[in-house]
Amino acid sequence: MNKGYLSPKEVAYAWVDIGRTKVNYTPKNVFFLALLGGFFVGLGAHAFLVVTQSLSTIDVGFAKFMGAAVFPVGIMLVVLAGGELFTGNTLIASAWANKEIRFGQYFRNLSLVYFGNLVGSLLLVYMLHQSGLYTGLSAEKAIAVAEAKVSLTFYEAFIRGILCNILVSIAVYMQVASTEVIGKIFALWFPVMLFVLSGYEHSVANMVFIPLGAVLGGEIDLLKAIMNNFIPVTLGNIVGGSGFIALLYWNIHVKGN
Repeated sequence: MNKGYLSPKEVAYAWVDIGRTKVNYTPKNVFFLALLGGFFVGLGAHAFLVVTQSLSTIDVGFAKFMGAAVFPVGIMLVVLAGGELFTGNTLIASAWANKEIRFGQYFRNLSLVYFGNLVGSLLLVYMLHQSGLYTGLSAEKAIAVAEAKVSLTFYEAFIRGILCNILVSIAVYMQVASTEVIGKIFALWFPVMLFVLSGYEHSVANMVFIPLGAVLGGEIDLLKAIMNNFIPVTLGNIVGGSGFIALLYWNIHVKGN
């Protein structure tokens, strides 16, 4: 009889297998799946901006919640329709810890997925900019979000990156426990909603937020954006996903047996 879900130990072992599978995808497939991943997450970021642009004038907390409520659709598309996402792929550290893959394979996969996510994100930014959807209040909101992200200190962005991917990667990690689509949706929605509501930093979402604010006329210095956001957030996302989730659960459920 199918119980419909996996136990925490079974999920930990499943991620060892998933990691081994992911690093054996062809580079072409990884790139295009990552392109889709960046595009899909960007759609969630766009939805966040659309929802929050006017609600912020009513109540900031309510605006954050409503924006956080729609953002997870992007990650649902990645998981359910198929895509590769840098933050989620930090979980393949489980396979490296179990000596199923080499560190070089882990690093190459993350690097290629990161690049594909960036291409997909920038493609969406171009399309949104050309669509004419961002004018007036919507443009002001997008610029404000981008400028706020670039104004963070390195350490602030790093910590927010860790906190973000503890939640995003645990969502991606947990959805494996369910064999039903609705179970996967719930496993993804709550943690991802919480990361957005809390104001943490997601490297792939920022590939849309920051460039979009820049092309709309925001005062965004490229070097500052890289040093104050992209580098520390990316490093924080790796620590949060690989260290706090993948390696910790591997140590408890796989190594401990």
